[in-house]
Amino acid sequence: MDIPFELHIALRYLLAKRKQAFISVISLISTLGVIVGVMALVIALALMTGLQNELRDRILGSNPHVYVWNTNGITDYHAEADTLRKLPHVVGAAPAILGQGLLTAARETAPVQVQGIDPALESQVVDLKSAMLRGSVESVTAPPGDSPGVGGILLGKDLATKLGLDVGDSVSLFTPNGTLTPMGDFPLPRRLKVTGIFSLGLYEFDTTYGFVSLPVAERLFQKKQVDFIQLRLDDIYAAPDTTIAVQRMGANYLAQDWSTVNKSLFSALWLEKMAISLTIGLIVMVAALNIVASLILLVMEKHRDIAILKTMGASARSVTFVFMLQGLLIGMVGTCIGAGAGYAASFVLDRYKLIRVPVDVYQVSHVPFTVLPLDFLLVVVAAILICFVATIYPSRQAAKLDPAQALRYE
Repeated sequence: MDIPFELHIALRYLLAKRKQAFISVISLISTLGVIVGVMALVIALALMTGLQNELRDRILGSNPHVYVWNTNGITDYHAEADTLRKLPHVVGAAPAILGQGLLTAARETAPVQVQGIDPALESQVVDLKSAMLRGSVESVTAPPGDSPGVGGILLGKDLATKLGLDVGDSVSLFTPNGTLTPMGDFPLPRRLKVTGIFSLGLYEFDTTYGFVSLPVAERLFQKKQVDFIQLRLDDIYAAPDTTIAVQRMGANYLAQDWSTVNKSLFSALWLEKMAISLTIGLIVMVAALNIVASLILLVMEKHRDIAILKTMGASARSVTFVFMLQGLLIGMVGTCIGAGAGYAASFVLDRYKLIRVPVDVYQVSHVPFTVLPLDFLLVVVAAILICFVATIYPSRQAAKLDPAQALRYE
């Protein structure tokens, strides 16, 4: 198969032997630099994307997508939930009461975020049933018959472990809403029975959350109605539009979506992703400088060959094309190998969960890696473009070479 003579010469220069072996070594080092840079960039982007997606999925699996408040109060949460389900993208609605307290069992104490729920509706918003390790969600409304007047509570597995509790054990809950005594408001313990242990997969929830029924929550926090309605959507990215739709229902409606609640976390992750990408991207630029150096050395080494090519009729454009092709070949080979190696390494690291991290710090037990097609394509295109730009100066210098000057002393 006939190939353009510019490509033939570029390949000959890249695979130079004997006296020009030094040029081949420089070209090899340049290629290795591109491989390392592209591979590191693919892995870094996969790491940050995987961590961001994993945290988002865990947070959205444990939280509703939209919170809705009514400043006039929610007296009939069934009617309110039915109205909100008619909004576009809304697939579930459930009431909630939130409060804080202090759990004590034996000699251990721990702060807890108590959420009152309606078990019949909660499954529409949070898949609490599949998160149950022991017991059931429905049991929170009907504690064992041998404990009349005692409410049931579902505890996160880490919180239960810390307090040494299991299903059937009793625990005392202190809340800010105490009982009026001659000495003023005095917090009295409320006895609850553990009816279930859950694991939502998010360390923050498994260590600090407890679920009780709505009637129990009303008694614990002295409330006569629910605090807000939780919504779940069929498209998480439609949450901002749903928030606007809720607020248009009336001036008394307030709404907040998951992206606003967790804005600081995801903004920090995005900024970290960009910072790491730019920092590691410098490796590719260093490799591009190696390409510039190797081409400049090649021009100096091959000035006699360039002069002969020009005297034989080769145009300045053809000479420029020869050296551009050489730089592009280095960049394309290095980019393809580096991108492939980066993808393979990311797949292995994610598949076998090789990098373990503290759950209480990062909310996940291992570092996830996710290679997005758009990120992968962007890295490949950017690396090849950087390598191409690096060839411009040496190629133009080669094209400007004067044959008479180059051959004067030969």
